[in-house]
Amino acid sequence: MFEKVVLVTKTTALQGLRKRYGTTSQAQFVLSRAHADFHQYLSYDDIYRETVDFVQANIPKGIRVATVESAYVPTYQFDPGCLVVPIGPDGLVVNTAKYLHGQPIFAVNPDPSTIDGVLARNHRWAVSLALNGTKVNKQYLSMAEALMPDGQRLLAVNDLFIGHESHQSARYEISYQGQSERHSSSGIIVSTGSGSTGWHRSILTGAAAIIESFGDTDLAQHVRDRYVFPPEDRSLVFTVREPFVSRASTASIVFDRIDEPNRLQLTSEMPSGGVIFSDGVQSDFLSFNSGATVEIGLAEKSTELWTLAY
Repeated sequence: MFEKVVLVTKTTALQGLRKRYGTTSQAQFVLSRAHADFHQYLSYDDIYRETVDFVQANIPKGIRVATVESAYVPTYQFDPGCLVVPIGPDGLVVNTAKYLHGQPIFAVNPDPSTIDGVLARNHRWAVSLALNGTKVNKQYLSMAEALMPDGQRLLAVNDLFIGHESHQSARYEISYQGQSERHSSSGIIVSTGSGSTGWHRSILTGAAAIIESFGDTDLAQHVRDRYVFPPEDRSLVFTVREPFVSRASTASIVFDRIDEPNRLQLTSEMPSGGVIFSDGVQSDFLSFNSGATVEIGLAEKSTELWTLAY
């Protein structure tokens, strides 16, 4: 089915500690003084390396294999007909998907005991089975996009953040479905169905706790139960964080669903530090300073996620 498989790997915490402290022994010494459990770092690093080695060793003969570290994914040229195999947590799947152009993803969970596997659903032995013809289930994950008038575009599999780079007060004009107002807030989160279990859920969990503190237990539970929506759903949800009401700002447009073909329009009023980034990767961003405008909506393309059919 494929001539090439690209394995996407992620630096483990132990590798990060080695880079910081020079050696494993020095890292262990520093963490032991802080009474941290160093065994968990060693254990996961072993499991991760074993998983990568196992997947690579069991790719069927005749299929080329390439390995790319996650930090280099934004600039890596994925071949049109390759299968992309991220090995790691769900965040690695997300931060790989937005740089693909139609290539399917077969994500591997290296440690189901510690990784939820909302998107990384496959065991390490599943890759060779899929490549040898075992049936797979295919799911198409909707994506969000931020589109600027000059053609700059940023895609998101989970969520977009629009605000100030320091997460301090962001100022902008917001327009949606014929209504407009000026905001001062901690920024806007736009979530997809895939992201509804992440940042979106944490926002609603906090809101539910506040509602419950005012005595409305039933409504609070309703909010907790209704956070999730399907990853393939052709809609997004936007939430304004900590909107501030003043003489210069209001807070009526703070939470809503964006269905096709609707778009959320924003105009920045931040002299500097305004940014738009996706899926938690702040290093890959669009500048969003005074006068800049952006439209937020559903992207035409989606991510094709494969899971072995058991």
